[in-house]
Amino acid sequence: MNRKPNLLYVFADQLRWSSCGYAGDKRAKTPNIDRLASESVDLCNAVSGHPVCAPYRASLFTGKYTTSTGMVINEIRMNTDHTCFAHILNGAGFETAYIGKWHMYANELGNHFDPKNSFIPPGPDRLGFDGFFAAYNFHHDYYGEHAYYHTNSPEKVYVDKYEPDAQTDMAIERLEEFSKSDKPFALFLSYGTPHDPWIPENVPKEYLDMFKDVEFELPPNYLPENDPHADAWARLSEGERGQLTEWMRVYYAMTANLDYNIGRLLEALKRLNLENDTILVFTSDHGELFGAHGRRAKNIFYDEAVRVPFLIRWPGKLKPHKCDVCLNTVDIMPTLLGMMNLPIPPEVEGMDISRKIMTGEGPEPEFALMMCTGATADFSDGHEWRAIRDKRYTYAIYRSDGLELLFDNLSDPYQMNNLATNPEYEFLLNKYRTKLKQKMHSINDTFESCSYYRDNWIRNRIILKTATLHTDLALD
Repeated sequence: MNRKPNLLYVFADQLRWSSCGYAGDKRAKTPNIDRLASESVDLCNAVSGHPVCAPYRASLFTGKYTTSTGMVINEIRMNTDHTCFAHILNGAGFETAYIGKWHMYANELGNHFDPKNSFIPPGPDRLGFDGFFAAYNFHHDYYGEHAYYHTNSPEKVYVDKYEPDAQTDMAIERLEEFSKSDKPFALFLSYGTPHDPWIPENVPKEYLDMFKDVEFELPPNYLPENDPHADAWARLSEGERGQLTEWMRVYYAMTANLDYNIGRLLEALKRLNLENDTILVFTSDHGELFGAHGRRAKNIFYDEAVRVPFLIRWPGKLKPHKCDVCLNTVDIMPTLLGMMNLPIPPEVEGMDISRKIMTGEGPEPEFALMMCTGATADFSDGHEWRAIRDKRYTYAIYRSDGLELLFDNLSDPYQMNNLATNPEYEFLLNKYRTKLKQKMHSINDTFESCSYYRDNWIRNRIILKTATLHTDLALD
């Protein structure tokens, strides 16, 4: 019997690549993640194509850019007219499971804990995840009355411990069940950590104590003034600026707990004799700035926000090595389907780079197209940008004022020297302008304002059928 490999896809929320020990951060306490990195293909140039929670997830499950999914900001509801990752898995006979944060169903800004926003009902809104489902739209209180999930009813099921620990318990229980079946499985585990609020009460004390004597400093590219292009979620008050280093302490404590749970998953795969038959992915939806470039949070093209860990382990099939392919969010679905020898929907906009990862030969993207189509969770114009990142440079442009930025990420890893203002780089600047325009044209991205999507693609914060709208755009 030629059984397909299993898939365990584990992703954190707001964990940046640079805060992992294997990436060189000496403050990080991530021995299990570091060990996993040594056993994996380390895609060291992986980025989040739209570094915000809901847009990332929409691209992950469709293989399409935000300008095709319509998930232009958080707190809107995903449309269901896409062929998604889990649909393909179902068609191939996989058992599917989803645990954790979903963030693609609510259609109301705020009021997060009301079941009409937190419960994702069985059916098409689960985008093909028709098996075990223990999820919530979103929250970031990991203890107490707001640490809960839903299964198949609006009734909240409260966890009796730190939420990531409880989610890992559930994931291990599913692995135990799957190990008894002849069918392949695909389990997606979406942790909420290390997303804020970064307060001591939101992480177990034992992990916070691990960092009580660690000195945290402001980043080298910290700016005391807010970035004028930042939305309300990215701006910092004076009081918040004074809390940045203490926020980092809690962030790293949350990451240490995340590492503990990765260790538990690794042990479970080994104990259940699943590790050789399971493709294990560990990654994150985006990063965090902590004051870099005058910003907090994400939703920006700087490496602190877009560069994410991406580790793939498949013992006996993938030789551990560092791979500098420009992996983007839209490439994840087709690449994993390619590795699993499953069909890739023709409408997918990402690239299958499985052959490159597995053999070192084959096509790969020239660069990753990254985008922001509005404020984090509000239909607010003035924050939109597009960017491309290749193995050396990042080029970006804002819609509101046409400001361009060009960084040499090898010689300037903190992206502090904007080469776009240097006449010596005019030729290179023009080259990247052209590349960006051509890529945007290829996916019908017309660089619209956020309010354009509100007025033309979305009703009552629910995304309309994007296929029809895409055709209309092509006629413009």
